Amino acid sequence: MFKSHLIYLTDIVNFLNNFFNVEQFPTSERGGIYLPSLNPVERLGLALEAKTGLYEWVRYQSLDILFLHRPWNLELKKVPAQLGIISYHLPFDENLTVGFNPRLAQVLQMSNLEVLGKKENRAIGMIGNIQTQSFLELCSFITQTFGKPEQVLPSVNSDIKRIAVVGAMTDLLVREAAKRGGDVYITGQFRQPAKAAIQETQISVITVGHRRSELWGLRSLSEVLQERWSRLEVFIYNDSEST
Repeated sequence: MFKSHLIYLTDIVNFLNNFFNVEQFPTSERGGIYLPSLNPVERLGLALEAKTGLYEWVRYQSLDILFLHRPWNLELKKVPAQLGIISYHLPFDENLTVGFNPRLAQVLQMSNLEVLGKKENRAIGMIGNIQTQSFLELCSFITQTFGKPEQVLPSVNSDIKRIAVVGAMTDLLVREAAKRGGDVYITGQFRQPAKAAIQETQISVITVGHRRSELWGLRSLSEVLQERWSRLEVFIYNDSEST
């Protein structure tokens, strides 16, 4: 009889290295194994950062592996023995939050996807067509996807047909989005240096919030991992909720 293969931390890291295409990032930014473990993995947790309640949550969930987006404040003495930790910062941000994110483009029902903006030859944004709708309808869609936006600057266009989703907000990027027919510029946080470009191009803006975009990324990552390993149990830590 066929026996299921065990999953190990190195299997998950190898898969994520490929998924995130880490070779396109500087060596110091690639991420990977933060705290090794040789134990089989059945329960994996996803968290953005090491807040106070995380350690209790890790124990409560009996995790084998923890994915930590920002491990800077992690106190290793509070980590359960044998827990393995993996961490990806920039690769996660650029692949699974607002930016050039095909999974998000599919959710937003974008078509004719094109790169908008590059950083060190890596795509940081995308622009594409959507089904014609009102700005109010698009805002409702974004709210259902991410939660209430941090900021909304209404559109002068009654019909929204093309949107840009970018992991940065600069004067040049806003102008490029408008030049390429974008009706709405969607990003994580509003940046003042882009204010003049917004006013002059009359493009509308929706900022979903940096943390909200990261939480969407964790949910997406959970799906990616469970698509790869059907037996893997994945849990998401959100310190703004009771866990």
